[in-house]
Amino acid sequence: MNLPNKITIFRVIMIPIFLVFMLIPSIPNGKYIAAAIFIIAALTDFLDGYLARKYHLITNFGKFMDPLADKLLVCSALICFVQLELVPAWIVIIIIAREFIISGFRLIASDNGVVIAASWWGKIKTNVQMIMSVLLIFHLNFYAFHVLEQIFIYLSVILTVVSLIDYMIKNKDILKDKH
Repeated sequence: MNLPNKITIFRVIMIPIFLVFMLIPSIPNGKYIAAAIFIIAALTDFLDGYLARKYHLITNFGKFMDPLADKLLVCSALICFVQLELVPAWIVIIIIAREFIISGFRLIASDNGVVIAASWWGKIKTNVQMIMSVLLIFHLNFYAFHVLEQIFIYLSVILTVVSLIDYMIKNKDILKDKH
């Protein structure tokens, strides 16, 4: 197993550790530890992709596991935010539904020998969601901070919908039956 794939597995292993610190309020400084874990996990996403491309270490395992690890990390954080009443459930449903839809598109495309690359909208959406998540993990008790959280929450929803529409328009032919 190559280094980028090991980094991806490390990211997946970090998720339950993140959840412990995020959801057990009695752990001293738990949210700060959760934030550090989340940030490290998010940075490993950039690192493993960079290493895989730079050193030509792209594998089928990495193509499958890297996006799955990202979705698990973000979705785990989003579900925590619902439980902690930081984000309404409908927002999380929209974001997670988009991930399922895009995964379905990619699966159908893969069956047809087509690779759907991540779009700029998708990359921007992911970065905004990561920033939103860090803000919500810290959830500092300042008015300006709450305003910033709200901006990133709604920006995440908007970019989620925009990136979904972008994917669907660009890849609409994938859903057509070929006889």
